[in-house]
Amino acid sequence: MMGIGPTGIVMIVLIALLLFGSKKLPELGRAVGRTLHEFRAGTKPLIEELDLAEKQGPRAIDGEKRL
Repeated sequence: MMGIGPTGIVMIVLIALLLFGSKKLPELGRAVGRTLHEFRAGTKPLIEELDLAEKQGPRAIDGEKRL
């Protein structure tokens, strides 16, 4: 999968500028930043729990042994 190059980023910024205008663009950026921050903060406990489970390895569930 190819990443977005500098030309692609410039095109996205220009389209966003045309759609939202220069006054709304900073507000939109702040809102997206806050949303990403809250999402990461909300998923952090889940990621930590999955990492812990991965480090512990397979466990017996309800007295059942796994091979």
